[in-house]
Amino acid sequence: MLSNLLRTVVLCATLASCQQTASVPASSASLPTSSTSTASTNNSSGTSSAPQEATLLTGAQQTELYLPYLQGKRVGLVVNQTSTIGKTHLVDTLLSRGVKISVIFAPEHGFRGDADAGAHISNSKDPKTGLPILSLYGKNKKPSPEQLKDVDVVLFDIQDVGVRFYTYSSTMHYVMEALAEQNKPMLLLDRPNPIGYLIDGPVLKPAFKSFVGMNTIPISHGLTLGEYALMINGEKWLKNGVQAQVKTIPVKNYHHKMFYSLPIKPSPNLPNDQSIKLYPYLCLFEGTTVSQGRGTHTPFQVIGAPYYPDKSFSFTPVPIPGMSMDPPYKNQVCYGKDLSKLELKEDFTLSYLLDFYHKSGQKEKFFNNFFKSLAGTDELQKQIMAGMSEKEIRDSWKADLEAYKKMRKQYLLYPDFE
Repeated sequence: MLSNLLRTVVLCATLASCQQTASVPASSASLPTSSTSTASTNNSSGTSSAPQEATLLTGAQQTELYLPYLQGKRVGLVVNQTSTIGKTHLVDTLLSRGVKISVIFAPEHGFRGDADAGAHISNSKDPKTGLPILSLYGKNKKPSPEQLKDVDVVLFDIQDVGVRFYTYSSTMHYVMEALAEQNKPMLLLDRPNPIGYLIDGPVLKPAFKSFVGMNTIPISHGLTLGEYALMINGEKWLKNGVQAQVKTIPVKNYHHKMFYSLPIKPSPNLPNDQSIKLYPYLCLFEGTTVSQGRGTHTPFQVIGAPYYPDKSFSFTPVPIPGMSMDPPYKNQVCYGKDLSKLELKEDFTLSYLLDFYHKSGQKEKFFNNFFKSLAGTDELQKQIMAGMSEKEIRDSWKADLEAYKKMRKQYLLYPDFE
């Protein structure tokens, strides 16, 4: 019943109304070819039943669907370097079309996407347009009533990578909550999940909620941000059960069995497709004594530590402006694995984590406090330390993953082709 109701709302709502959570159907009109992105089918994820690919249009590219809605309104933007139409930033497009922008809210890594993970982002002004930029990272993760007082609607357009601990989705959660409390709408321009076919990893336990894991979803959740916004509202995950007024412009010609190659790197240390495919399980190393390659030009593609016994591959992390200025094991030789050119046979694996744990000989000292936040549970660390195999560990996730998959189906905007 809930699934049917949501689909009805998604299909029937129009941009002229802001009284309910809805998604606006994609128009049949296309933008010029120079503004389009392409997507490819992921052959490792069972895509044989998917139809012939058509030209993919992100929500942002379908300007005819949302520009009329923004006219005459004071608009706040949650955007970064990925918020483009072709090679033009969305801010420039909107200004050229006469949209009044009041403020830009910047997520982790900043408006231009050049700040290292966890780096302090200061409020500033955009030198090109003079628009005020307010950080939504650090102490101020949620827009305040004062910051929203000159805003009629907030437009959210950021490229996500489909992983729970990637904080852009957490920023969206807080923006939705702030807007719901102020009875103001959000317009979400949806973008593909580059690994939307992947649903795996432990489901977060509420006791381990943090900015790198806001809600009870697995590490790889298989949702676009448009679908995730529907889930946040539908499951009443916002504070005090409030629900945000969200209008979504869906991606045209997208389905979940695609691998979507990102035209712009979504953050400084996810520079290419290989890093994005490896990220769901290599990021767990951030909660350990192992380097994930920060301080190299192949972050999240190489892993290593000074103590690793196999010396056949090595790298030395160094400060790299715009990527990582203080990487783990700075200026120390690390030995480990080079996955940068590896043809990936698995979408998600614990094999590297288990290998480094056993060869470290460090036992509990192998982990830091961040590991439980990344895993979303304390069970994974306990299972590794207890000597459980990968199969035993992953079998322990099955019931929670199946329950999540059943819930997820209620909020899908795009086909799965299962």
